[in-house]
Order: sequence, then C-alpha cells, then structure tokens
Amino acid sequence: MIDHSEARQQVVDACLWLAERGFLAATGGNVSLRINADLLAVTPSAVDYYLMSPEDICIMRLNTLEAVAGGRKPSIECGLHAALLRSREDAAAVIHTHQPLASAVALLNLPLSTVTVAERHAIGARIEIVPYAPSGTWMLVRALKRRLRPDVHAYLLRNHGLICCGSTIEEALARTEVVERVAAGFLRDSIERAGAAGQGNDLLAYALEALDRVRKM
Repeated sequence: MIDHSEARQQVVDACLWLAERGFLAATGGNVSLRINADLLAVTPSAVDYYLMSPEDICIMRLNTLEAVAGGRKPSIECGLHAALLRSREDAAAVIHTHQPLASAVALLNLPLSTVTVAERHAIGARIEIVPYAPSGTWMLVRALKRRLRPDVHAYLLRNHGLICCGSTIEEALARTEVVERVAAGFLRDSIERAGAAGQGNDLLAYALEALDRVRKM
C-alpha cells in the first residue's frame, strides 16, 4: 500500500517517461495506479503532461469512481482503468496510450501474436483486440470487460490505441515498449511482403528505416 502523495508522484513520473518516448502527446492517453483496495490515482483530463504536477492527479474510489482528492476532472477513461483493476487483483497499474505503431495496428482490427520468448514472458502470447466504441463511454468499458483474461496483459482498442496493465507501474511501462516492438515487427513483415509483391517500393525503404529505429528502442 502507498500513500496519496507517493502514488501521485509515480503517476506523474510515468507520464513523463511515456511522453519522452512519444507514447503520450499533449493530453492524449492516461495512467492510473492502485493505492489500496479502495482507491486509485489517475491522470486528470486535458492537462499537458509536461505541465502536470502531483497535485493535479485525481484520487478516486475504485468501485464507485467517486472523487476523493484533487481539484481537476479525472480522465474520461477512468472507467476503463477501474474495470481493469477490479478484474485483475494482481494488477497495480494501468496505462492507456496512443503510441504510434500500436495505434496503427489497432486500425487494422487484428490481434497481435508475440514471437520471442521474451515477448511472451512480458505480455503473454497475444495482444487482444477490443472492438470500437466511443471514448469515455460505458460501451467501451463493456467491450474491454468482455475480453479481459488473466493471461492477457495488453489490449489494442480498435481505432484508439493501447491499454495494458502490470503488477507494478514499472512493469506496465515496460509492456508499452514491448507492444511497440511487437507492432513494429508486424508492420515490418507486412511491408516486406508488400515490397516482395512489387507494391510501394519507394515507400518501403523509408518505412523499413523508420521501423528499424523503433526496433532498437
């Protein structure tokens, strides 16, 4: 169990870590951290991550989403975070990003399969796809809840981005990077197949170069 101030600082630090890697931009995406069995800390709505302070982080009740502390409006996706934390007692942190490559794959409406032993160890055998529903709605929460599994730690939200969890905030952060590498591998393989078929050769070289940089993260 951690106190409010420690949880708030960890959430701010996580947001800055994600923003530096291009996984969060402006005010898009959100992070939450379980404080205890009753409370969670979650990022506020419409606050730039580079301007965010620990005092901006909202403290809410996990079961009712009642505000306990913090003067700002919580993220519109707090229901997603709460649903995942309620379903996964082993999870302490939830991260929702709009990171570029995972978000690109989410547009394709396809689950991703991990390839290496390290990827499987980090995020499981698959990254499931959650059907599209509008942001911040009970429909999106319901769509996620229907696909939650104890052995799946990352989910692509159709047309939206990624949500993942971890037993610690550090584990959840690490999983965002693993998902981006898995997405890079999938897109690279797809581009190479297109190139072999003679489609888009000029674009192919540029895309492969960009994906190589991502794979070396």
